[in-house]
Formats: sequence, C-alpha cells, structure tokens
Amino acid sequence: MLAGVLVAAFLLQSFFASRVKSPVFDEPPHIASGLSYLETGVFHANLQHPPLLKEMAAVFLSLAGVHWPSSPMARKVTQGGPDSKNLEWQVGFDIIRSNGPDRVMFWARLPFILMAALLGVLIYVWGRVLVGDLAALGALFLYAFDPTIIAHSYLVTTDVGLAAFTMLFLFALSRYVQDPSRLRLIFCGLALGAVLGTKFSAVVLLPVGAILLAVAVWRQPVQVEAKPVGPNSPCPCGSGKKYKKCHGARAGGKVGPSPVPALRLRRLLPYAGACLAMSAIAAVVIEALYFFSSDPFLYITGMRLVNADHAPDYLAYFHGELAPRFLTYFANAYLLKEPVASIALVVFGLVVVLRSKTTDLQTKLLLFLPPVAFFLAYTIYADQFGIRYIIPTLPFAFLIGGTGMALLVRTASLWSRALAVVLCLWMAVEAAGIYPDHLSYFNEMACALERPGEIGLDGGTRCGPLWLDDSNVDWGQSLKQLQAWVEKHGEKRTIRLAYFGSFPPENYGLQYQKIGLGDLLPQPAPGLYAVSAHLVARYPAMADRALPGAGAWLRQTPPTAIVGHAIYIYDVPPKS
Repeated sequence: MLAGVLVAAFLLQSFFASRVKSPVFDEPPHIASGLSYLETGVFHANLQHPPLLKEMAAVFLSLAGVHWPSSPMARKVTQGGPDSKNLEWQVGFDIIRSNGPDRVMFWARLPFILMAALLGVLIYVWGRVLVGDLAALGALFLYAFDPTIIAHSYLVTTDVGLAAFTMLFLFALSRYVQDPSRLRLIFCGLALGAVLGTKFSAVVLLPVGAILLAVAVWRQPVQVEAKPVGPNSPCPCGSGKKYKKCHGARAGGKVGPSPVPALRLRRLLPYAGACLAMSAIAAVVIEALYFFSSDPFLYITGMRLVNADHAPDYLAYFHGELAPRFLTYFANAYLLKEPVASIALVVFGLVVVLRSKTTDLQTKLLLFLPPVAFFLAYTIYADQFGIRYIIPTLPFAFLIGGTGMALLVRTASLWSRALAVVLCLWMAVEAAGIYPDHLSYFNEMACALERPGEIGLDGGTRCGPLWLDDSNVDWGQSLKQLQAWVEKHGEKRTIRLAYFGSFPPENYGLQYQKIGLGDLLPQPAPGLYAVSAHLVARYPAMADRALPGAGAWLRQTPPTAIVGHAIYIYDVPPKS
C-alpha cells in the first residue's frame, strides 16, 4: 500500500509539472524523428539516437491525431542527403506549433511519464529481492521525491528511458541466473534489445552483463563425489579421460588439485552460449525497431554519429570557469544537484552494504558494477552538459540509500528512527518547494559557502548558476511561465530576451527582442530583460576570459524576479 502511494505521488508530480513546462532543447527533433520513422518507415532524421523512445512518443501522437506533415521541408527530411541535415528540428517546431504546443507535448510526454512510474515499481519489486522489503520501500521514496528524476521523467529524451530499460535488463538477467529457462533467456534478449534501442551508451551493459553472468555461474556450488581417485580412475572433472591423462597429468599421475575449477569452467560454456543467444535476440529487436530496414547496419551508423552535432571546441562550465573538460564534473553535479538527505542516506547505505556479511557478492556486484561502469564511461567520454547523463546510475544509488534508511528504521534507538523521519521530511519539503521547476534544483551546498542567506525551501537553487549551466539550470522549459509573467507584470513593454532553448518563444505568444552577450555585458541599456539561467551562468565566464571583470554586472545585480527558477528578470532603470 505504501509503495502504491509513493508511485501515485511520483505520477502526480511528474504529470502536473509536465503540463506547466514548454518543450526543452532536445524534444522537438525527437518528436519529429519518431513520427517520421513511424509514418514513413524512413530512417534519416536524428540517427545519433536509437529509435525506441522516439517511436514511443510517435505512437501516442499518432493515436491522438498528430501526424507527420506533408510540407516540402518534411519531404526533404525523409529523402535524406546533405540538404536534410538537422531539418528535423524545424519540422519538430512546425509539428508542435501547428497542432498546439499543449496538445502535442501532452501526448508525446505521456508514455514517458508512465515509463518512469513503472521504473519506480521495478525499483521496489527488484529491491525487495536485492535488499529487502523495507530498504526497497526506502529506495522508492528516494526515487519518488528526487528532483532530477521528476524533472526528466516526462521529457521526450533518452536518459530516464535508459535507466528504466537498464533496470529491466538487469532484473531479467538476475532472474535467469537464479533459475535458467528458455523463456527467461528470451526475456533477457528482449530486454537487452530494448535497452540498446534507447541510447547508444547502453553498450556499456554488454560487458557488465557478461561479467555478472560469469560471476554468478562461477560461484554456484559444485558437487564433487568424495571418493578416492586413482591414476586409472575416471577424472572427476567429467572429461571422460583417465585421471592420470587429465588432471593427474599435472600432478605426475598422482591425486592432484581439486577438479572444481575445471568443472566450473566447463559449466561456463553453456552460459556463454546463452550470452550469444541473448545478443542474437537483441539484434533482432534492434532490427525490428528500425522496421527491418534495407540497411542492416543503421544502428552502427547511428553510433558513429553520436555527438556529431556537438561543437568540438565547446567549453564546459563549472563554478565560474570554462574548460574543455572537468575530471570531477559529474561527481560534483551529483553532490550539488541531488538532495542532501538522499546523499547522506546513500553514503550511509554504502558503508552498510560494503560491511555487510549477509549480502552476497552477486548482490553487491548488481548494486555497484552497472552504476560504476556508466559513471566512468560518462566521465571519460560524455559531453559535460548536465547531471542528466548519469541518471542511469541513480536507481542503484536509491537502492543503496534505501538500505541505509532501513537500518535507521530498524535500529532500536529512537534517535535513529527520528533521523530517518527528518531526512524523509526534508526531501518531501524540498520537492514541494521546487515544484514544478525540478530541473533547476540545487541542494543547500550550492549556497552554503558563498550565499547562505539564499537557502530556502527550494534548497540552494538560487545559487545554481554559480556552479553549473546548460540542462542543470535551464533547458528552455520555462517559456510558458515567462509568458504568464509578462502578461501579469510586463506592462506591455517589449521584453529583451536572452534565451537558451530551441523552441521559438513566439509560439507561446511572446513579444520580444532577441539579444546576446554584447547587449548584456558589461552594462546593459535601460529596459526589461529576461535572461536564461544558463546564460546568467555562462555569459560572465565568457566575458571575463576576454576582459576580467566584464561579467560583474550579471553576477552582482539582484534580479527583479526569477521565473520558473530558470529565467532571470532584470528591470534596468534609465541612467540618472
């Protein structure tokens, strides 16, 4: 019952937040690409992401009466070639505008909300097996009130989908290891194909799955008859040879080492075959997602295009500095953007699990190996655009944190139970304080050192641009809220907008003048300005690289308002 309440709480937060938010940066091309695949059967658009999640959105849109347009630009997209490059962005804008932004985003996002809720269910169901009932409930609580998860749960993007299908595949694999059967093997292959169809970084799971399977098989007990073995006796390893010709050869024909390792190696062979069978089934699933295209290597083609549209000279941003790469970027993003209560429980749970003598090696590997593999892969290879990249690691962190919470609750001490209650209330209050602007959330540590007075019920969100930019603070999701603010407070003035997003603001009826870095720094002309939090973070760092101190205005000027925790309003008065 409590698990059902938590899943319902998550669904409500995700659904109602989605209704307030405009399309984020990556949603229009994903929407357009999915519709092009589904309704034309042609795969030219947005190949740098696999098709599954885009097709999910397209199915719901098509059922709702939103279809692939017949415009000249749409025809160019389906024809392919150099002239069609990136046109899916403009076609996506046209689809959303012509069918109504609210209508299109409702139907496109609905399957993602449902999928994210099912991920919560899976965390609870599998968590009961891995860490116990109470710990699984604690993990579900951490999931249901996590701002990062809620923020991305409804977006037509790939990160929560990758997390959901990762958990599904590993759940299926653990069930197969527990009791191998043909049906469970098929389910593993289907789940593997699905997760590979969500995002190309899912290939990390291929070696992870093989290691988990091999360790599970190796650690299964081996029954060896406890009877004397002579040189001419059949070798206990099952080779069919005499002992002196087999294992006894290494011992000079005498009774030598235990045959158990050899038996285990022999037992790995059928499981290696199972891995190949799963991979073969996954390959069929991937081909099905591409509608059995005439080009059987579309998946490989898409993999080669990953990040092809990203500027090679783009500089990552962290704490006022710009650099090609920050080694600790994702670690710092986790420490700044996850609730402090959740981080504390995860650290405590980490100690509990590592020191536990009742938690077997296989469970520890399931809890640690997949998230470590993803985290290292993203740290080494991923562009540093936001915490969203490490979302697939978070469900495992919640399971570990749930273990810590369970120990606090089970302890006889009243203080430990009170601490568990306080941590849960802390998370719930912050989830309410940041609603519906979860994407911009930062915890109290973002403000603690430099601006402790700005800590509020939304944690340290006000200090977010001091630390990170891009999808950590603003991904273009607050246009609807900006339009509402302008209607109420704008006094029919033309707003000067420095916007970080892809969807044109005029599609929400905004009357604005587009501005850039030169219009804001070092000191803007009088007027009403709306500046994306991404640019509030990034512009001063860019200006300071050319002229130290040039970015002081944006850093030091208190905004008149902050719309949706993501768009900073400045009303610059005329100079006296």
